[in-house]
Amino acid sequence: MGNRPLDILNNALNTPVIVRLRGSREFRGELLGYDVHMNLVLNNAEELNEGEIVRKLGSVVIRGDNVVYVSP
Repeated sequence: MGNRPLDILNNALNTPVIVRLRGSREFRGELLGYDVHMNLVLNNAEELNEGEIVRKLGSVVIRGDNVVYVSP
């Protein structure tokens, strides 16, 4: 297991993650992929508000410049 951020993302591939974005938006889904800019691809994504599901989105691409954190 690595200590660099991208190593942690690599270990989280194909597992559920929670992604927090600027503006306090949160998404939960299975991490399918990422790149060096922290652009993320989530499958079976759901938008969350205070831990409650707001809506189900399916597959989404999240731009890395909006990501605050990714929690495996």
